[in-house]
Amino acid sequence: MGDSITQAEGTVIEGRYRIVRRIASGGMATVFLALDQRLDRNVAIKVMHAQLANGPHRDQFVERFHREAKSAASIANPHIVQVYDTGEYDDREYLVMEYVHGVNLREEMSRRVTFDVRSAIRILVETLDGLASAHQAGVVHRDIKPENILINDRGRVQITDFGLAKAASQSTLSSTGMLLGTASYLAPELIESNISTTQGDLYSVGMMTWEMLAGRLPFISDNPVTLVFRHVHEDVPSITTACDGIHPAIAEFIGHLTARDPQKRARDAVEAFSLIRELIPRLPSDAWNYRLAPDQSSDGDADGAILKPRPVDMADMTEETAQGGPPTPPDVHSNDVPSVTSAVQSTIHPTGSNPTVPVAPAPEQSPDASGQQATIVVESPDDPMSLASITDDDPPREEPRTASPMGARVRAVLRHPIIITVVIASALLAIAGGTAAWWYLQGPGSYWTIPQPAGLSCVQNRECTIRDVSWASYEKSIKVAGIPYSVTRKFSDDVSEGRIISTSPATVGAHLNRRGGDTLSVVVSKGVRLSTVPKDILDTTTANGKDPLAALKKAGFTNITHHDDGDSWSTTVPKGAVVSISLDPGETVKHSDPVTVILSKGPMPVNMPDVVGKTQDQAQSEFDDAKLTVTYTKEYSDSVKKGVIISTSQAAGVELHWGDSVEAVVSKGPETAVIPSLVGKSASDATNTLEGLGFSVKTQGLNILGLVQQQSAKGATRLRDTDGKATVVTLTVV
Repeated sequence: MGDSITQAEGTVIEGRYRIVRRIASGGMATVFLALDQRLDRNVAIKVMHAQLANGPHRDQFVERFHREAKSAASIANPHIVQVYDTGEYDDREYLVMEYVHGVNLREEMSRRVTFDVRSAIRILVETLDGLASAHQAGVVHRDIKPENILINDRGRVQITDFGLAKAASQSTLSSTGMLLGTASYLAPELIESNISTTQGDLYSVGMMTWEMLAGRLPFISDNPVTLVFRHVHEDVPSITTACDGIHPAIAEFIGHLTARDPQKRARDAVEAFSLIRELIPRLPSDAWNYRLAPDQSSDGDADGAILKPRPVDMADMTEETAQGGPPTPPDVHSNDVPSVTSAVQSTIHPTGSNPTVPVAPAPEQSPDASGQQATIVVESPDDPMSLASITDDDPPREEPRTASPMGARVRAVLRHPIIITVVIASALLAIAGGTAAWWYLQGPGSYWTIPQPAGLSCVQNRECTIRDVSWASYEKSIKVAGIPYSVTRKFSDDVSEGRIISTSPATVGAHLNRRGGDTLSVVVSKGVRLSTVPKDILDTTTANGKDPLAALKKAGFTNITHHDDGDSWSTTVPKGAVVSISLDPGETVKHSDPVTVILSKGPMPVNMPDVVGKTQDQAQSEFDDAKLTVTYTKEYSDSVKKGVIISTSQAAGVELHWGDSVEAVVSKGPETAVIPSLVGKSASDATNTLEGLGFSVKTQGLNILGLVQQQSAKGATRLRDTDGKATVVTLTVV
């Protein structure tokens, strides 16, 4: 179908389907609105992307197209988008489908946020109705999600995208073990065991219904690994946890669909459809009107931050995770935001550091004899923020030593508030001398200590480099510690967006001079640099079209594959322009993604064929083989037979190129003239007539009366002989 289909409206496929406009584009295909000119109706045409059609895995994607067509075509149900036709045009597969004018359920969810029970149950029932027909036909959809549930202008559900569908007997999810589908709706058995069943479709329907009613999914995470882990290892919470006041029977039915154990769900959509039909008459009228207020639909995490529900697609997973076994369970309870206490402690005593005066742990407090709590708080020489606490019930203990010559040692068993005051004053006076000066100018007060980021594992007594940790989380820690910092952002191929690429100083526990104006320099990843193929790269009249390799490099692509020996000759594409490219014009991908380009070498050089003396048909065949454009003229020839080439504008063997023009002269054969009957005419008149036609005249006979008695030729007669001399006509004159 060529890339032109994505650029110009009005393209006609197979002489029947005229492209009107593009509707949407996904990872595998682009969908267009088209007019079926034969039946005069709108249809949707799903066209495989060019890079997939020309890629190494073409057969797999073609199989998926065929599977979608066969799966949908085998199901007769108004809630299934129908497939009308399928075919291949210009090496790209396409499907012709029913055009559904409306929105998908995801868009409707975004608009409404939450659904009342009546609307949610109607969508649920119609979805189950469509799936029931699919399950009866032995087809498992395997990718039920709001994006694949269309709602037409009449408000009716139509299920689309059977590209992942398989026969129920083919229970393995994929031959490669790759998880397909959207993580937010995948059934546990699909994730854990690659088992695809009708119950898996029901689990997805249940999750979708849960989301419609609550305005969010029961499991929320930006990390797809965490998300699939929760599906496998946690029960879906009852909808009542989000929708307090919803009818228990509805909650029970949704819980039945989303049971972690597939054996606890309905057998298939036929059974689930039957169960919901039995439930509907039993619901009281007020149950149908229940709706969670949209502003109550979001839940908060431990720090009170609002979590926006966002389905996580399996495409977000790394290739290693997607192709491997069950994911390693992450810590789903981890919190990137450290408490103020932990931030301060990590600043004072980072892993691997050896503080001069460790902070004494505060023991449990107990009341003194008067029922009052007696606590002494002493500034440690190591850090004015650290706390050493001694209660009146503490036994005497020796304070840890300090490197300072004025190091404070406190031994106290305090029983009276007056003693507390005296001891505090004494301690402060003791510390206030040389110790304070040392602390400020040379000791811990003269520098900041780089804290350890949350989530970074360090080995004791080894350097611990700060890298690939959340900057948002770490920034809170260094702000609490009061460390000045500067941030630069750079693209990175191996560090995700928002995570730290490097710091200077680079390691946990390093020092920054407070007095010298030092700052912590942080380089934060902007993620992988994205590059966009110039939209005009196929336009040979533009600078990008004339030098496509330079255009791709300028756009930031770093993995361009082009081999001179792989370029091809072309009569239509100028030399140096693109013949084919593995990405579509305007497509945006990672800068390091491979881009394969084949350029034109222009018209191929050929030798002028030797066609003189050959028939016009024979000559045309040789001109076609050499891809030369020929113009024929015809001339009379007394020596060359009619239909044979007399001459050409280029000599045989001359170097030409595909598309060059040549001229060839074709013989019309000898020229003839029609000689009338001259008998009875005067010899002079007859002679004039013949000479006027181009003949040579010879007379013979008595020539008494001067009248022609006989003539040697009559009718159509050659004007010249093979030597080019005029034909002689003999007149007998009496």
